Amino acid sequence: MSALAKLKEQNAEFTGWRRHLHQNPETAFEEVKTSDYVARLLESWGVEVHRGMAKTAVVGVIKGKKGNSTRGIGLRADMDALNIFEETNLPHSSKTPGKMHACGHDGHTSMLLAAAKHLAETRDFDGVVYTIFQPAEEGGGGGDVMVREGFFDKFPCEAVFGMHNWPWMPAGTMAICEGAVSASTDTFELKITGKGGHAAFPHDTIDVIVCASQIVSALQHLVSRNVAPSDSAVLSVCKFQAGTQALNVLPETVELGGTIRTLKPETREMMEQKFRHVVKTVADAFGAQVEVKWHKGYPSCINTPAETDFARNVAKAVVGEDKVFPFTPMMGGEDFAYFLEACKGAYIILGQGKTDNDPGLHSPHYDFNDEVLPVGAAYWVELAQSWLAPKA
Repeated sequence: MSALAKLKEQNAEFTGWRRHLHQNPETAFEEVKTSDYVARLLESWGVEVHRGMAKTAVVGVIKGKKGNSTRGIGLRADMDALNIFEETNLPHSSKTPGKMHACGHDGHTSMLLAAAKHLAETRDFDGVVYTIFQPAEEGGGGGDVMVREGFFDKFPCEAVFGMHNWPWMPAGTMAICEGAVSASTDTFELKITGKGGHAAFPHDTIDVIVCASQIVSALQHLVSRNVAPSDSAVLSVCKFQAGTQALNVLPETVELGGTIRTLKPETREMMEQKFRHVVKTVADAFGAQVEVKWHKGYPSCINTPAETDFARNVAKAVVGEDKVFPFTPMMGGEDFAYFLEACKGAYIILGQGKTDNDPGLHSPHYDFNDEVLPVGAAYWVELAQSWLAPKA
């Protein structure tokens, strides 16, 4: 019996785990009950459990019974929820108002747990599988914390792999690409200071609203005239605050804010340099002062070539060659990028869509599709067993 067939027979159990996690969401670095739940299950299957990294991370160590190799592979799932009020009205809805698993991390955790159980029962490989249950993917940078705290020193991996569900692809399909999978997620804040005054006498002021408007307009040309058509970048101004309720007063200051997303490290660096130049030049032209705060976010998640090919072939073996597609890089962020900066590996997408109009990620109406739990688990199992296959 294939791993997928066996795992499908156990899906009622996996669904129970997933719905328990969904009902009890915890956000970044607060996944105390979640990590306790994960650790208890791992320990019940005889898995060696390590805790303490990034506050709430759990790492399960599963050693194969074929040979005595110390080769290692890492399989990572994220555990955290979001600060969103759930509106699904499902029986297993969140019990914590204002918090919800709206990105499917409950499903990611359950799929890796299912794989860990199967691998612990069979141990049909030569080496070590590290199952990584990571906290704080949603903006907290839990992956970065784990890497900086020495994850790869303590758990030496030849390669590390990640996976994310995708409601915009049919359930049971998979997608992957070499190179960038997700974008870097830098943000900016601007404070523009001029000279306020009476709206009837604009010549006696330095009009920061007009200045800020010109800055917003100028920034819109950064992507179209500096980023190659074969590359991708996004610049969005998401905050523009100025003035009061008084309609005859030109304000002294304006605050702008937004985000810049890029796929390539060199494009990321160029966009920051051009951004700062444009902002200062426009402000100088108006005689205004500008304060720039630039916040480095997640780097781009970049799949390495050989590991991408390996993951793609495993996916084809699990779901069929006709159900594995090229993935178009997304402009959202993903902190698995920090693992891939430190180690070779690949990040794959798992389709979970039931219809052509399923609620998307981060929607208050979103719910993970439990029917794909065995598929994701089987991918993890086959990936680990194939990577750590005994040498002839």
